[in-house]
Amino acid sequence: MQLSLGPVLYNWAPDRWRDFYFRIADEAPVDVVSVGEVVCSKRSPFFAEHLPDVIERLQRAGKQVLLGSLILVSLRRERRQTEELCASDGALVEVNDLTCLRPIKGRPHAIGPYVNIYNETSAAFHVRQGAARICLPPELPISSAAVIAAAVPQAVIEIFAFGRVPLAISARCYHARLHKLSKDNCRFVCEKDPDGLALKTLDQQEFLTINGVQTLSHACTNLVGDVAALREAGIGSLRLSPQDCDMVGVARTFRDVLDGRNSAESASRRLSDLYPGVAFANGFLRGKPGFSFA
Repeated sequence: MQLSLGPVLYNWAPDRWRDFYFRIADEAPVDVVSVGEVVCSKRSPFFAEHLPDVIERLQRAGKQVLLGSLILVSLRRERRQTEELCASDGALVEVNDLTCLRPIKGRPHAIGPYVNIYNETSAAFHVRQGAARICLPPELPISSAAVIAAAVPQAVIEIFAFGRVPLAISARCYHARLHKLSKDNCRFVCEKDPDGLALKTLDQQEFLTINGVQTLSHACTNLVGDVAALREAGIGSLRLSPQDCDMVGVARTFRDVLDGRNSAESASRRLSDLYPGVAFANGFLRGKPGFSFA
């Protein structure tokens, strides 16, 4: 079973973003790494100069690199950027919006967790279009994932296994609205929250996490205790989503369980130490309320 690292979803400073991936290349036991800005196209110019060096370093370290597309393409400029991304060579494109499908048809590519593949018919369609990897939406239960994996054995089926769950994307920027700014003049205030902005209900219960135009869960998915069941279901890869914690340590913890060097119970305690003060969840995988954890 492979380990993959999803793209950084948050607005990190360019130097931090670059150094994060350099360390992943040098130290993290992951097989596949997705890079690129997938949440807000306005952030892309900040780290564009570092992207070639990051890709080169990851590939030199033996990692497969995926170039992530935007989750929501809503502007003409973004559509042009998406077409240029699909025409690029040297790395697989990870499709996160159906806008990519026409320019990338027939070329090998990956499908990200933001494309709604909920059954084996949808998965088979994308495989016929050239999808070699499919990361399923995180809300799917393991029973559905097993059916999909069995239907398309020629593709690597991946499950979102660690990180705050991406729930929704919007044309409006919640961070800008909170600070009484417009989306076009947001001043990139989302950079103030490198792990997202916690949102509470009127009753002061932890509820969601805001990341610019994106809505994430409050709880952090943790499927380290479900590795055996996922392997039996035919899942070929586990995705770790970067959070504001030691992701090299997170990757090593998952790898130790995959390789039989550590127990799931011990690994879960280790993850609590690496990402303190954050609730874990695995409810979606078990067909229960998403925030639940067992």
